[in-house]
Amino acid sequence: FFAEMAASLWKKLFQTTKERILQQRRTSLYVGAHGYEEELIKKKLQQFPGGSINLSKEDNGIGILILNNPKLMNAFTGTMMLELQERVTELENWKDGKGLIIYGAGNTFCSGSDLNAVKAISNSQDGMNMCMFMQSTLTRLMRLPLISIALVQGKAIGGGAELTTACDFRLMTPGSEIRFVHKHMGLVPGWGGAARLVRIVGSGAALRLLSGAARVDPQTALCLGLSEETLSSSDGTRALEEARVWLNQYTEGPASVIRAVKKVVTAGRELPLEDALRTEKDIFGTVWGGPANLQALVRRPKHN
Repeated sequence: FFAEMAASLWKKLFQTTKERILQQRRTSLYVGAHGYEEELIKKKLQQFPGGSINLSKEDNGIGILILNNPKLMNAFTGTMMLELQERVTELENWKDGKGLIIYGAGNTFCSGSDLNAVKAISNSQDGMNMCMFMQSTLTRLMRLPLISIALVQGKAIGGGAELTTACDFRLMTPGSEIRFVHKHMGLVPGWGGAARLVRIVGSGAALRLLSGAARVDPQTALCLGLSEETLSSSDGTRALEEARVWLNQYTEGPASVIRAVKKVVTAGRELPLEDALRTEKDIFGTVWGGPANLQALVRRPKHN
């Protein structure tokens, strides 16, 4: 009886925690506030077609997300922004996912926003709505319980540079660059790139990168902690294979455990300490006594 009761309580705790974490992840930053009108901006973005965001989910729990608009160096059209939101929702619902690699078609990463769309929505309210829409999508991307990599080939410029900061890690290929060119456009990052960059490289380095609008090559990115590694190949297929091997060292093992690891790190980064500790306790409760934990105890009965 007690065993059944404990199992039922454990299941209930797991479900409630899972629902709360999911809810927290999916909630838009700006729902019902700051004058944000999501449906309105979606209709506007729909008017600027071109390119696509393609997602394939592999059996080993690795997702591959491709920015596909090579004619414009994978710049985001309006419909690509909408598709990115759809792909993120799909990844949120992928229960077996463990990792994600994002890269651009045609051996380059992303050159930011398609300028035709930008010019057409240049009034202040539309611009703010687009900014809030992309911030919300990239925040959800960052909070996915998947270990994510931006595979930077060629150029990651402007909004493309911001997108790299929404991933857990960045891998660069020889000759590639990350560049926050916003200053030259009379702007600052609007997709959350500045806030995330400060957390990755610190405020001093972020201030230099944003105010200098300098090209960050792979060596500089490594020194700043903006990149984890420079891959050996610039060739698209080989670089992707290298990125898979690199990611594999962190995604080996049961999906439940890898996802739990990512969730506790996200909580630690984003929540005040007490809330982060409570969330960690809840997530711990979802894996304690779970299949991976029990198997490990059988395999390793002694301390060594």
